[in-house]
Amino acid sequence: MRLPVLAAVLALGCAAPAVAQTPAAPAPAETPAAQPADVASPEAIVAALYDVISGDAGVERDWDRFRSLFHPTARLMPSGVNPQGVGVARSITPDDYIARSGPILMRDGFHEREIARRTERFGHMMHVWTTYESLHTLSDAAPFARGINSVQLFNDGTRWWILSVYWLGETPATPIPPEYLPAAG
Repeated sequence: MRLPVLAAVLALGCAAPAVAQTPAAPAPAETPAAQPADVASPEAIVAALYDVISGDAGVERDWDRFRSLFHPTARLMPSGVNPQGVGVARSITPDDYIARSGPILMRDGFHEREIARRTERFGHMMHVWTTYESLHTLSDAAPFARGINSVQLFNDGTRWWILSVYWLGETPATPIPPEYLPAAG
């Protein structure tokens, strides 16, 4: 008789909200302060992300602004297909992204802009599917790449944070589905 009661108590204890089990971790001191307008809404933080990585060749990016958008535990996850046709993804920190991509963005110029968006929200979390196109300069006749960023956002009651950005570039084998493109009009 005691075993079923113990099992029920354990089950109820495990079903308690995660917020009661895991206190929010404060941002470490080395995280630069965010511009309040950048983190005021999901739309603002996604716009700030695109803005901060974009610029012409020779234009230095504001990497402290970039860092300020990300939660201390954040990850960026580029994905694709290797030469053997196997799907691959890697997980990097915002600082890894800066070290790996910063010199290329500076050398070649890079503008990434959102062309469509889908969002889902539950409480303090939001998932943003943001379709992008990439250009070297804003005057380019056509993008050199397109794809989809899957952005997970978290609101701690004070501001929005990027928890992760997971992306996949469009290829002939993996075209962007119509529901992730701008509505024809």
